[in-house]
Amino acid sequence: MTPHPNHLRIYNSLTRQKEVFTPLNSEQVKMYVCGVTVYDYCHLGHARAYVVWDMVRRYLQTLYPVRYIQNITDIDDKILRRAQEQNVTMQELAERYIATYNEDMARLNILPADEYPRATASIPEIIALIEQLIEKGFAYASGGDVYYAVQQFPSYGKLSGRKLADMQAGASGRVDETEPHKRYPFDFALWKGAKPQEPFWESPWGKGRPGWHIECSAMVRRHLGNSIDIHAGGADLQFPHHENEIAQSEAAIDQPLAKYWLHNGFVNIDGEKMSKSLQNFTTIRNLLAVYEPMAMRLFILQAHYRQPIDFTEAAMNAATKGWETIKEALIFGRDFGSLVAEDFSAVPFSQFHEGMMDDFNTAVAISCIFELAKELKAERNNLSHTGKTQRDPAQLGQIWHTLQYMTNILGFVVDQSEQLASGTTDDLAATVENLIEQRRLARKSKNFKESDRIRDELKSMGVTLVDQPDGTTRWLKS
Repeated sequence: MTPHPNHLRIYNSLTRQKEVFTPLNSEQVKMYVCGVTVYDYCHLGHARAYVVWDMVRRYLQTLYPVRYIQNITDIDDKILRRAQEQNVTMQELAERYIATYNEDMARLNILPADEYPRATASIPEIIALIEQLIEKGFAYASGGDVYYAVQQFPSYGKLSGRKLADMQAGASGRVDETEPHKRYPFDFALWKGAKPQEPFWESPWGKGRPGWHIECSAMVRRHLGNSIDIHAGGADLQFPHHENEIAQSEAAIDQPLAKYWLHNGFVNIDGEKMSKSLQNFTTIRNLLAVYEPMAMRLFILQAHYRQPIDFTEAAMNAATKGWETIKEALIFGRDFGSLVAEDFSAVPFSQFHEGMMDDFNTAVAISCIFELAKELKAERNNLSHTGKTQRDPAQLGQIWHTLQYMTNILGFVVDQSEQLASGTTDDLAATVENLIEQRRLARKSKNFKESDRIRDELKSMGVTLVDQPDGTTRWLKS
């Protein structure tokens, strides 16, 4: 089954239901994902979010051209505090963690965004948007700060389902003493007046820096236009960040900011929500020191993206074993290329697309991958024991190329430095090749007893021989 764009249904957090995905313009789907605040190493929650949105982007690209933008927040209270603690500039700290972010994402095989706009490079657009909101009566300047007046936006809360009246009742009259210039407790900062020893930019309201929420509204508009197809991020961003983005952007442009809002579920660590306060916060690079990157990717994608996932040692061990099965199948074509029909095109697997078309159900898609991977594993075992396969090259080609097609869409890749076949180490390779040559000479002289003895010796070393139709011999290290 070739996927048809009209069959794709996605869950829209705004309407709280699955909808047929219909882009604003089929010539280019516009997708914006909230990026990292660069003051620390990325953690498992980041890994889940960016693997998920990379998967969504990859699948959408089988249907439409996609423009994918992911911002970088490089000015923020957390960044400033960490820079002061480490006695470095905000820019130095940001550059350090942008570099580590890029390294982590590359190891997880996450495609780079088309652009990574930075908040500090978007100040003119931020100021212009704030001015527009003030002019239209949705924002006000007070004491060097500028605030968004949430009561002026009647639909505030439509994404998260929260109502201002309920929020106010729950606040019990509390006042935020750190922001004394607010007119209403739930107004939020668009511009913050500069404090001593902080970086700042000149603005119509004095020296200061932007608030967090306004940054994304300005960057979406600059890089993708007023309205986009998909705005995505973690469930923790739904309120207040995405709610506030809607209030800002839609008050300014009088049209929807995004047609579809997508949110990925939380990550739990041994049953508890991951958080620094619980001290179960773990970085991507610490995890990748123990587990293979693609095992981590498999662990993330085995669950539906909207559901919470529980990170445990047992779950990661299972994902590691699962990845070994997939990896062994992917390497099949490299190790036994002469047995695979190279000109055989992949045939898209109908069940795979049915799963992906149903709100990117990767659990179904991965079950299809395992089905084909196990078939190739069986063929590898046949080769190991008999030197023969049970299928002709066309059948093997269909299985292998279809497996490649599906794993490419989900972003699985075999590190070329990893080998299940010959050449695991130079010393082993030399020993094996020498024994293979001895066996060839024994067979040529019809000394089959010696030939079998050498095969058994190699087998005791974990080496399996595969005799090729052209008379050459390949070998496999288990």
